[in-house]
Amino acid sequence: MFLVIGLVMTMIAAPGPDVVGDPSARLRDLFEDEWQQRLADDPMMASRLGDARFGDRWPNLSPEAIAKREAREKDVLTRLATIPTSDLSASARLDADIFRRRYELAVAEQRFKGHLLPLNHMEGIQSLTQEIISFPFRDLRDYENWLARIKTFPLFMDQTIALMKEGIKTRILHPRVIMERVPEQIAAQIVEDPAKSPFFEPFTRFPDTIDAAHRGRLADEARSLIAQNVVPAYRSLAAFFEAEYLPACPAEIGASHRPLGAEWYAALARRYTTTDLTPAQIHEIGQKEVARIRAAMETTKHAAGFDGSFAEFLTFLRTDSRFHYSDPDELLLQYRALSRRIDPGLVKLFKTLPRTPYGVEPIPDDIAPDTTTAYYRQPAADGSRAGTYFVNLYKPEVRPIYEMEALSLHEAVPGHHFQIALAMERSDLPSFRRYDDITAFVEGWGLYAESLGEDLGFYKDPYSKFGQLTYEMWRAVRLVVDTGMHSMGWTRQQAIDFFVSNAAKTEHDIVNEIDRYIAWPGQALAYKIGELKIKELRARAEAALGPRFDVREFHDVVLLEGAVPLDVLASRVDAWIAAQSR
Repeated sequence: MFLVIGLVMTMIAAPGPDVVGDPSARLRDLFEDEWQQRLADDPMMASRLGDARFGDRWPNLSPEAIAKREAREKDVLTRLATIPTSDLSASARLDADIFRRRYELAVAEQRFKGHLLPLNHMEGIQSLTQEIISFPFRDLRDYENWLARIKTFPLFMDQTIALMKEGIKTRILHPRVIMERVPEQIAAQIVEDPAKSPFFEPFTRFPDTIDAAHRGRLADEARSLIAQNVVPAYRSLAAFFEAEYLPACPAEIGASHRPLGAEWYAALARRYTTTDLTPAQIHEIGQKEVARIRAAMETTKHAAGFDGSFAEFLTFLRTDSRFHYSDPDELLLQYRALSRRIDPGLVKLFKTLPRTPYGVEPIPDDIAPDTTTAYYRQPAADGSRAGTYFVNLYKPEVRPIYEMEALSLHEAVPGHHFQIALAMERSDLPSFRRYDDITAFVEGWGLYAESLGEDLGFYKDPYSKFGQLTYEMWRAVRLVVDTGMHSMGWTRQQAIDFFVSNAAKTEHDIVNEIDRYIAWPGQALAYKIGELKIKELRARAEAALGPRFDVREFHDVVLLEGAVPLDVLASRVDAWIAAQSR
């Protein structure tokens, strides 16, 4: 996802704080004002959600827009403070609490100037393909809007480069080792034939609502604008990146090397885990989880009848041809078949199922080499696009078959699609609750969903079980290597070696993963911390309720309020346990 989305917003002038009137109505108005403001200021997010009102523009990355956004974030907290929470319902107080935390984090992190990092090797203006294919192109207006965006693309590029130049001055830069991947990505956008540009892709799939006469005109205009605006803008980026930006990027990989880096990383750890755990505490939790899972892996290795060492077993899993498909089309076919096998068993574990469908699609070829094994894209809010489980078909020989079950349970159902679609379908929640991402909850649920595989009839052979343990180990390793690199001075190679020695993932995947953690400090901490909390709460409920524990009810309690901070989730589960006990 493009880094600037959701972070850099312009500001529509807001009235002064309203201190009179019904508190519930004022709170709803504040929520709606801010949601509409976010859509206006983040038109790419609006497009992904199916809202076409702002489809003719890019985010405004000017210094003036950034200053206004930061002032507005502070103003929101001032307005919220004037609303007496004692007069609100319990659900409204919860909404207000989550809303307040979001803006408190944003204001606290303003001093770190994260907007000066507008791109990395995984996201940014040089790799908009995934954004483009996510936009709805339903009618003539959508296509005219896209042409308007192409016309103003040079300004968007100039603003991006200006942020990067300020990043050079302030030493707020990504490490050189990951940014060395970017020139090839930029070069892929500099095409001789405009029809080969990702920006032209919408003009290869016109809907029936657009007649032939319009199609020819739209396509011709797109070719001209891509040649005149898009390609020259990327040439400018390429020249600047090679001559100025990449040479300025530091050799050090840790966030602690940036200005205020140690404080910045600690703040990111708090944001992503929704806890007050320090990097040192998280590192220790990770080491303990690695040891626990390693013991379970040894047991599974013996169950597979393998007599060699653990390292030899990992080599066997990475290299034996029985564990890989050679044909990318066959790999995609098997992912789709696997997803269909999951669906029928869900009613055993869940009372409430999402109505929104999902599909399985390949990650676009131009971004697949630098992208991880899979990811999920949420549905459009207007129902025009289903949820999508994207799978990486690049080099199928490095995509182990024994990982596919755990991966699908995480990314599709009962993982991300299940949780995100259910939240989006809660039309009674404020919009920010339905669509916002609280990473510890969202990714914690995804990892917890992997653990439900045995209940759903998966992990029947020791290799698939080892694959599930590999995925759990992967997230435990993250706690160790992320804090190691960003807080404890670990080198990139140390992190790679630790990963290689503890998990059966291929070295290609491991290197991509480590570079991801370098680009997104703290984000990888959310998965395991969130999963541990959900498992802790389930164990607490099972112990308290005994035979009265109903896993389907428990899952409703966890999921139906949408994504919430982990302490809020704990309070919800404890209240449910108390009610069931009575």
